[in-house]
Amino acid sequence: MVLSAVLACAACLCAPTDDSVLFDFSSGKMPQAAATHQAEAVPAARRGGGLEVRFQTTEWPHVLFRPADGGVWDWSDRAGIAVQVFNPTDEAVDFSLRVDNAGADGWEACNSSNYSAPPNGRAVLKMRFKSSEADTLWGMRGVPALPPRGEGNVIDPSRITAFQVFLPRPAREHTLILERVSLFGSAGDAGVPMPFINRFGQYLHADWSGKLGREEDLQKRKRREERAWAKAPEVCERDRFGGWAKGPQLEATGWFRTQKVDGKWWLVTPEGRLFFSVGMDCVGTWEQTFVEKRGPWFEWLPAPDDPVFGGFFGEVKGVHSMAEPIGGGGRTFSFYRANLRRKHGEQWADRWRDSAYARLRHWGFNTLGNWSQGDVLADSPLPYVVSTGLWGVPKIEAARGYWAKMMDVFCPEFETAVDKALAGVAQSHADNPLCIGYFVDNELAWEGVVDGCLRSPAAQPARRELIAFLQERHKSLDALNAAWKSAFTDWDSVAPPTERGERFLEDTSDFLHHFARRYFETVQAAVRRHAPNQLYLGCRFSGAPDPVVRAAGETTDVVSFNLYQRRIPEGKWTDLIDRPALIGEFHFGALDRGMFHTGLVRTRDQKERAEAFARYVESVAAHPLFVGCHWFQYVDEPVTGRTHDGENYNIGFVDVTDTPYPELSEAARAINGKIYRLRAGG
Repeated sequence: MVLSAVLACAACLCAPTDDSVLFDFSSGKMPQAAATHQAEAVPAARRGGGLEVRFQTTEWPHVLFRPADGGVWDWSDRAGIAVQVFNPTDEAVDFSLRVDNAGADGWEACNSSNYSAPPNGRAVLKMRFKSSEADTLWGMRGVPALPPRGEGNVIDPSRITAFQVFLPRPAREHTLILERVSLFGSAGDAGVPMPFINRFGQYLHADWSGKLGREEDLQKRKRREERAWAKAPEVCERDRFGGWAKGPQLEATGWFRTQKVDGKWWLVTPEGRLFFSVGMDCVGTWEQTFVEKRGPWFEWLPAPDDPVFGGFFGEVKGVHSMAEPIGGGGRTFSFYRANLRRKHGEQWADRWRDSAYARLRHWGFNTLGNWSQGDVLADSPLPYVVSTGLWGVPKIEAARGYWAKMMDVFCPEFETAVDKALAGVAQSHADNPLCIGYFVDNELAWEGVVDGCLRSPAAQPARRELIAFLQERHKSLDALNAAWKSAFTDWDSVAPPTERGERFLEDTSDFLHHFARRYFETVQAAVRRHAPNQLYLGCRFSGAPDPVVRAAGETTDVVSFNLYQRRIPEGKWTDLIDRPALIGEFHFGALDRGMFHTGLVRTRDQKERAEAFARYVESVAAHPLFVGCHWFQYVDEPVTGRTHDGENYNIGFVDVTDTPYPELSEAARAINGKIYRLRAGG
């Protein structure tokens, strides 16, 4: 990389319209103000040069860049930043970019974005700054004609203190060659003519295979699907629960259970057949998008009192993070439900539900996954899972978290909240043998527990528990100071030490395990009380420290993970747990069918998306711990963003017109149809 005069002029560019280079890495040199963390950077041995970065297997290996003079960069006149990389390996590599203001910590004062570098290919990750400047295209993660805004809080592009290229929790070492970093565009560009959404909720200014042009085509598509279902209603070798009809006959208990067979964990159906859960999350029709003060965006919206479509308007409040231009809430509309009404008539809700069951069976799915609609579960002919959350539990005051701070499991309200949640959900499902079990909570911020406890007030129950834990272990404050190389004057002053040495990490890891055991044991006990015949399916980890995963493996019936990766790492977690595991969420997306954002794992097009699905499912089936995987989600998110967080990802098996993606559904039918033989023999 070359720093030189390029950086000196980066902060004084005037009204630029073209890309301007910040770093040209062709020389392969590291700039003076750059540094690596759990990564090694060397000149690339190839024509054209570049900086070859070898990222290690750790949480966030990265290369960090700061202004050479220790000041800040002023990028306020630019739309965003782009990093160009080359992937010299034979597998796709997911990588990320983060841009910081002062005080950035991964949650606050920073923007981040992710992308995928194809095998032996080049990729350019472009991220627009999420600034305080009014955004014409508000409320969407991805926008037409422009790169997506960064995830995170609003930042000040005139006060950039650093940026980094990193890998998010890589399962193995990866290599990328950095080629250049540049700024692009002008601040405030809208980039799209109005209106840009048609009457069916699709992008107006592009055409693609499968785009709905005429309402009458909905009926043709419906009849074509129904013929396919009649010809092949489900994949081969399934019993009435979706278990392996040709597999061994095990003990039948009348309920789903788990068992290890020939070194691999399985679910077992109520009739004693091996069951691998291939599921679909969010089978429902609730998707809606804001239309309040967005009128020019849409080619058509019905009148509020329209007798056919007026009922598909709604109202959402309290979502200031995505709807600040309309005061945090306003009128919404569901294009998906409107299309279902066009397709199925007045009885659209019942007919849609029946079609969803038929589709899932035809595609080889055997489970209704998390957050599926209540009536879909109530009438389900398929096995299903149920979810609930814990509310009313005070948080650890100084903790951090992506969705929310971690609850304080040592508060007296915790056990009451757990019992109330399980009693409520079990009332509807505990007597149904089709109910596999219960997820409780989702993607909790376990990583914020230790520092949160240490930084919270002395009255925080979890902090009191931690201090008692340390007092029991070290017996005196002097002994703690000696072990942590700290200088605390009393127990109330104990805080994260400047140096996090081996003894500190050992103590806090053990406490985190203790904290997690309290959480999981309490929930498991409530499941046993209120649904004794069904399974506790864990809390759906989205990355969790090893002590927490180990605690889950010691207490839950099934350990659940939401893993947005290319495939499941072979052998991972087998040294931590010997317990069945389940993928609660995964997905892939592309931008070749009118959507503006790929979702969390990007693919080039629908063909590669389908291939990625099959590879992922196959990797799950090959892992000895995993008993299934559930795709997130049934239908694409609204192209103009879902209301509570602006996600508008291409992650559905069907689009907004209720049309299946043929590549993906065909790949699912193929891989799901042989899943039992893969699992048993792989």
